[in-house]
Order: sequence, then C-alpha cells, then structure tokens
Amino acid sequence: MLFRISLAWWILIAGAAGIVFGFAAPQWAKECVVLSNIFLRLIQSIIAPVLFGVLVRALGEAGELRSLGRLGWKSMVLFEVTTTIALLLGWCAVAIFEPGRGIALQVNAPPQAAQAAFATAIESVFPASIIDAMARGNVLQIVVFCLLFGLAVNTAGSRGRPVLAFANALAEAAFAYTRYVMYLAPFAVAAAMAATVAGSGTGALQGLARFVALAYAAQLLFLIVVLGGLLTLARVPLRAFAAAAREPFLVAFATTSSAAALPATLEHMERFGVPKRVLGFAAPLSLSLNLTGSTIHLAMCTLFVAQAAAMELSWGQQLALLATLKITSKGVAGIPRANFVILAGLFASHGLPAEGLTMLLGIDAIIDMMRTSVNVVGHCAAGPILAAWEPEPPQPLSPA
Repeated sequence: MLFRISLAWWILIAGAAGIVFGFAAPQWAKECVVLSNIFLRLIQSIIAPVLFGVLVRALGEAGELRSLGRLGWKSMVLFEVTTTIALLLGWCAVAIFEPGRGIALQVNAPPQAAQAAFATAIESVFPASIIDAMARGNVLQIVVFCLLFGLAVNTAGSRGRPVLAFANALAEAAFAYTRYVMYLAPFAVAAAMAATVAGSGTGALQGLARFVALAYAAQLLFLIVVLGGLLTLARVPLRAFAAAAREPFLVAFATTSSAAALPATLEHMERFGVPKRVLGFAAPLSLSLNLTGSTIHLAMCTLFVAQAAAMELSWGQQLALLATLKITSKGVAGIPRANFVILAGLFASHGLPAEGLTMLLGIDAIIDMMRTSVNVVGHCAAGPILAAWEPEPPQPLSPA
C-alpha cells in the first residue's frame, strides 16, 4: 500500500519529516546536506543532454510552421506575448514582496559573481567548443549552440532527419534518466529541509509559506487579468469560455499533467466553436510553447533562491537570467519536473546556489496543481483567440 503513494506525496512527507528533524536535532541535520548534494550532482549531470535534445528537437520540427503561413505566425506571436508577460509577472511578484528574505539559505560553496566588461560578457555567450561548454555546464553557450544547430537541422530538410531522430532519442533517454534520479528526491528534500530549518529556524518556514501564497496569487492574477483580458480583446464570451474550460482545468488540477488534460481541452474547445483547423494546430503547439503557469513559476523560483541566498543581482544579471529562462522553458511539456533540470543548469551557470532547488522541490507538489491548471487554461484560450483572428470566429458553447 505504501508503494502506491505518488512521488509527489513522498516528497511532501519527506519535507515534513526533514522539518521536524531540523528542529529536533539541528547539529545532525546540518550534516545530512550530503544527501542533497549527491542528488543535485546527478541532476546537473544530465543538463547538457536535456538541453541539446529538447532545443534541437523543437527547432528541427518547427518546419511545419512555414506551411501553415498566417496561422503559424499568429500562434507564435500570441505564445511569445503570453509567456513574456508570465515571465515578467513572476519575476516582479518576487521582486516586490521578497518572500526569500530572511531564510538564510545555507550554501556549501558560495557563488562567485564575476563582473566582466559588457563586450566580454557578450563574447562569452558564444561557445568556442560545445564540448567545453557542456563540461563546464555553461547553459547560455549550450543554448546558443543548440539554437543554431537546430536551425541548421531544420534547413537541411530530409538530410537532417537522422540528426533529428537522434535528438528525439537523446531527449527521451535523458528524461528517463531524470525519472530514475527523481526517486532520490524524497531523501534529498528531507536533508535540504532539515539543514535549512537547522540554520534558519522558523524564518525558513515563513519564507516558504509566503512563497506558496505568492505563487497562487500570481497564477490567479495571470489567469484573471492577462488571459481574461486577451479573451475580452478577442471578443470571446467569458462566461461561455469559463464553462467550456472548467473540465480541462479540473483534470489538470487533479492530475498535475497538461498532457492528461489535452483530450478534454480538444473536446470542449471544439464544442465551444473553435474550428478544427485552428484547434488541431493551436492546442498541441501550445502544449510546448505556451506554458504560462510554468513560466511564472520558473521566474519566481529563480529570484526567490537569489533572495534566500542574499544575492544582489545587477540589472545585467537579471536580464541574462530572464533571457535564459525565456529560451530554455520551451519544449519540455508533459515531462514531470523537467523544468527542475532546466533550473539546475541555469543556477549553475549564473552562480545561484543549487541547494535552493531541493528546498523548493519540497513544496513543489502544493504549487504544481495551480501551475498546471493555468497552463491548461492557456492552452484552452489559445484556440478561441486565434480563431477570432480568422474569418470564422468561435460560437458560444450551446447548452447541453
């Protein structure tokens, strides 16, 4: 019976146990951080294969957009606008309310924030050797290489298909590796929570509670103001849309899986009146490129950990972090905790303490329900908004 408990619940239980242990035996709790460090090293070892597989696959398969012409470009514009707003909303929410202040995150190796001239910083983004960039875990250099390489695979057409097949296989194998490593997550979370509580006391718990509350508030704000505003501008009837999106929202909330909610999304948006031609293209593409709830969460996690470690980020560092998050958030839909791997690589290359990730993983299951639900509502909204720009606008959902 115990083994039927989901991994998310094991992580929550382990986090609670770590908190108790941190208060009960603070001296021993600080020594348990070695378990968290082993877990983080294994996660960091798969960053380069994940980035290469995901980005090359996403760009290599993007050739279909050319054949769809106007609808394809409208979709890309919509998805880029919504994810950019989501990214800035998550970042600003943490910057304003500062939930990470006072946590005093314990870091084994304090990050060294190197200050470089602007020209040198720009030059360092471009890799001289992709092998060297992967060995050092330089995410920006890996991303730049993968973007150019993916475009080259796309341009090569049929001759690039073997490389695309390799990227596909690499991505799937990397995610399978990640799933195995995640079995260690409960032990790592328990160790990280114990060490954090031992070092910060109730300040850590208060900071995490503030982060959870702020995460829900930011997701709801995006859902009501941003998505609601876009639907209003497209003249989509909000009450009928809410009725149509209710079941996909509930499926996502219960399963924490955007992919699991896709059948309900397609069924209810078709009944809502979205043309099949628009829906058949917008919904699957939105599943990879329009992860607004996840994008909000990525931005919030990044700045929260920086605050918990008392790091003061310059404007240049903040822009670099936002740009990296914007690119690396693409193409990882449907893979549990794939964004956790992306954050691990981001933290390593920008000097943020990876120890904060295991602390956040302890509360991830609480936030995941709302985060995934906002993702799914974004998928639902994409069809009606795009259809409103086409000659045949959607019709309201007819009563059953």
